[in-house]
Amino acid sequence: MTDNNVSSNMIKNEHEIQSISRSAALGDKCFSHILGFIEPGMSEKQIAAEIERYLFEHGAEKLAFDTISVSGERSCLPHGEPSDRIVKKGEFLTLDFGAVVDGYCGDMTRTIAIGSVTPLMRKIYDIVLESQLAAIDVIKAGVSCYDADKTARDIIVKAGYGDNFTHGLGHGIGTQVHEEPRLNTKSEEILQKNMAITIEPGIYIPDHFGVRIEDLAIVTDFGIINKVNSKKDLIIL
Repeated sequence: MTDNNVSSNMIKNEHEIQSISRSAALGDKCFSHILGFIEPGMSEKQIAAEIERYLFEHGAEKLAFDTISVSGERSCLPHGEPSDRIVKKGEFLTLDFGAVVDGYCGDMTRTIAIGSVTPLMRKIYDIVLESQLAAIDVIKAGVSCYDADKTARDIIVKAGYGDNFTHGLGHGIGTQVHEEPRLNTKSEEILQKNMAITIEPGIYIPDHFGVRIEDLAIVTDFGIINKVNSKKDLIIL
């Protein structure tokens, strides 16, 4: 039963879920493609342009939002715009992108490394991944958005980086890339079956680097159905 206080567009019907699934699948295919495209010496803009070219060539009606491609110290910008900065070995590259398919948005983020990582880079990546997996484990219908966020945030806080997780855990998604519910420290919303949400903790260390891992999922009575299937273990190109 749908709570009368819940906006009807938060609960997706089967057609909407299928459309969201197709947009997420296109994102997975694009990510697989871009891993074979990226090379040191390319600019953030070049990589973003190739992501967008692939999305449009393979069925995107439009972009769900402006593609984020940020590297090195710029990867600490959660909503950074691609620049002419050259991607170098020993750095992180964060890619956040999505296509609109059948009128519905996709949204995924992966942070990858170029060439090698420092012990600190690997440590931060592992914390973010642990945080995201913990949130995935707890999310199901009946769980509050606050508690979902807290589950992920507590891991980051315990590791000493609470001040570096500067946004909420996630948001609803549908015909708009940012919809209700909001999974954050102020939300009073309760997750319900067939809500479509993102799960995207991050740690951003100013002037050094940032890491974010984002999936798009459908809430069920027993957990989630993750619509993003791209690898989440640290990828080093």
